[in-house]
Amino acid sequence: MGLTPKEYEAIRNELKAAEKPFFLFHDDPDGLTSFLLLKRFIGKGYGMMVKAEPNINDRFLAAVKNAAPDSIFAVDVALMQQSFVDTVKSEAFGVKNIIWIDHHQPVKLTGVKYFNPRLHSHLDNPPASYLCWKVAEEKNKDYFWLAMAGIISDWHMPEFADEFRKAYPQLLPKPMTAEEALFTTDIGKLGRIFSFMLKGPTSEAMACVRALEKVTDPYEILNRTTSHGKFIYHQFKKINSDYEKLLAAAKEAADNSNDKKFLIFTYKGKQSFSGDLANELLFLYHDRILVVGRERQDYYMLSFRARNVPVLPALKKALVGIDGYGGGHENASGGSVNKKDFERFIEKFKAEF
Repeated sequence: MGLTPKEYEAIRNELKAAEKPFFLFHDDPDGLTSFLLLKRFIGKGYGMMVKAEPNINDRFLAAVKNAAPDSIFAVDVALMQQSFVDTVKSEAFGVKNIIWIDHHQPVKLTGVKYFNPRLHSHLDNPPASYLCWKVAEEKNKDYFWLAMAGIISDWHMPEFADEFRKAYPQLLPKPMTAEEALFTTDIGKLGRIFSFMLKGPTSEAMACVRALEKVTDPYEILNRTTSHGKFIYHQFKKINSDYEKLLAAAKEAADNSNDKKFLIFTYKGKQSFSGDLANELLFLYHDRILVVGRERQDYYMLSFRARNVPVLPALKKALVGIDGYGGGHENASGGSVNKKDFERFIEKFKAEF
């Protein structure tokens, strides 16, 4: 499972060789914990979230120019554009290496050192936080909880779950699935806290990230025993109140719907909860195919989930002739569709099942 020993060692060597690393990480618990594990491994570097669209493109050029790194490490980001690679590796920017660690659909770019377990097997899909833990665990033993929060948040229960359970019985009290852990345990709650603290203004989210870098024990956050833990939990609590209202509305829509095969739920709001809602709704309504979307200007930003059938092929086919895009995993995908095309898109999407 995961990368080969040679690949893990290659990533370690790249980290050790970096004088001024710059990390680009997806704005979810998997991406966040991946970044923190790698940064703790080498004890230096600057991190920046990839928000909104999981695509490293020219919108990040100014940030790279300002940071002036010698190496870029991208973690848990599904897409990267060749134009970005070519520009940052030019003489004007001077980036020597780009190391990309991911677990989404493999892509091909030149000038990038790309690590993805799906290059070995399309069925091998551990989260980026799992891969980064395997890279950096020798210097992160005290942050086992950090890795597990990211891994479980991506619906994965690793082979070392029993070892973790013995070390942190209060966080994971008994053997269970990742899904059960995510919604019924304290390690799952940590994942939710990490997810929600990244929402809202970037300045507030990054303040939480900096606070988390100073946390050494999960109970600092869960029990609010330190100033850093209290700050993170306070930010989570503010966001969580909005989420709980949306979850209640989605559950009401699901319970009152005559359609027991699909659950289509859209909402308006400043915060993006589509992925979080889709995950919890799948836990609650595991027989349904889920489409959850937030209105954002002229588009719906969408999350797709299903337990027993792949949603990605249907998403790709339904997008033909539609103003939108999509991608991700077989059973958990994301995308965007123009509001004027949304009803037609949903009809095409449903017709694929």
